Amino acid sequence: MSAKILIVEDEPAIQELLAFNVRQAGFEAFRAEDADSLWQQVRDNRPDLILLDWMLPDTSGVILAKQLRADARTKDVPIIMLTARGEERDKVMGLESGADDYITKPFSPRELMARIRAVLRRRAPQQGEAVSVGGLALLPDAHRVSAGDKNIELGPTEFRLLHFFMTHTERVYSRTQLLDQVWGTQVFVEERTVDVHIRRLRAALEPLEMEGLIQTVRGSGYRFSVN
Repeated sequence: MSAKILIVEDEPAIQELLAFNVRQAGFEAFRAEDADSLWQQVRDNRPDLILLDWMLPDTSGVILAKQLRADARTKDVPIIMLTARGEERDKVMGLESGADDYITKPFSPRELMARIRAVLRRRAPQQGEAVSVGGLALLPDAHRVSAGDKNIELGPTEFRLLHFFMTHTERVYSRTQLLDQVWGTQVFVEERTVDVHIRRLRAALEPLEMEGLIQTVRGSGYRFSVN
């Protein structure tokens, strides 16, 4: 069964072009032009990935991304933000709102499809044995992380990032190395993206006072350490 891609874009010509390219790549395309139609599509079709435009007639994509992350139906659905805003602070804002990736207009259909495939690969269930480090237990097959009797909710990218850290403890990894290991080598992702997902991962661990397991090594990168 092909993945369902929800395109949230209010410009008819751009929406039509995106839907055409999504279908050409072998995915199912569904469309929404505002917040109301987005939630209708979520109810009716449960997307596997959402292409979300930053500027919509009734709200912003940043606000919608936060709402999607807070909703039980869509908290694990990957989001790619589409926008003409190319400044670094805008990219960071988009990622911190809950987006998994960010692409600046104009972009080529080939680049967009590569990003869609990369995000869907990161969403796919991981295989492997259970890992237990520093009070955290991670079950790759079940996509579940817990500390004692408390479950920790993580998005697909944060889950893969934590899984990598827990299986490679006490070693410092640069942003470039983390991109290669967690995102893959065939993606168009900036190094700053790593920092945003590290913050999101720490925020998920903070209620359990476990955010300190992920340490910043100034000038070098990050490491997972129980020491």
